Amino acid sequence: MTQWFAGFGRTAQVTAEHAGQLGLLSWRVAVVIARLKVSTRDIRTQMYVMGVQSLPIVFVTAALSGIVTSQQGGYQLVSSSPSYVLGALVVQSVVLELGPLLTAIVLVGRIGARITAELGTMVVSEQIDAFESLGRDPIAILAAPRVIAGVITMPLLVGFADMIGVTAGMITANIDVKLGPETFLFGARLFWHSWDLFYGFTKAVVFGLTIPLISVHMGLRTKGGAEGVGLTTTQAVMFMILTILILDAMFPPLMLQ
Repeated sequence: MTQWFAGFGRTAQVTAEHAGQLGLLSWRVAVVIARLKVSTRDIRTQMYVMGVQSLPIVFVTAALSGIVTSQQGGYQLVSSSPSYVLGALVVQSVVLELGPLLTAIVLVGRIGARITAELGTMVVSEQIDAFESLGRDPIAILAAPRVIAGVITMPLLVGFADMIGVTAGMITANIDVKLGPETFLFGARLFWHSWDLFYGFTKAVVFGLTIPLISVHMGLRTKGGAEGVGLTTTQAVMFMILTILILDAMFPPLMLQ
């Protein structure tokens, strides 16, 4: 029993430590942005890295999600429901859930891990200390541009993912169950709500803020040389994925009731 309480206490202490450091980091980033101390050139660079360079993997992921949703929906619904229902199923599944969530998970692996490893290497090699000794704010140089780029880039990537996923699902429905584009789009329009698009893009903005914020936070607390960088990067990926899934589970009761 004593060991259980000790383990619980350590977990609570680490959780409170992460929450406090994340809150402080968020405040420092907000202050830097409000004071206009962030370089637009750095923001453009990070947007290119996060956005343009991520397009191929986002396209592939979105296309596969649309194809799989259409195939499984066709298998489950066509024999017992009107065929046009498949269009609504694919569109709403992609826009409400698969587009934002899968894009976020892709960016966790591609961008979140990269930021954590990059900043962690800078910490253990004392480059962050060099910035501070020269009177330059690491938050303005390293953290804020990545956070701003994530918030701007993520909704754009989700928009592309939605278009690719719906198009792939429509083509697959035509091939598998001979559902024409007109019938597919009829079903999509019949059950469509404008709120669905706002809901999906709100998820994208929240995920776009969460991924760089956590990765910067984990990178800046790296310790222990190269081994520490690897360990922190692994922990950051787990932390980000778990946070994304928890936030995703909170959206329906908050915004779809």
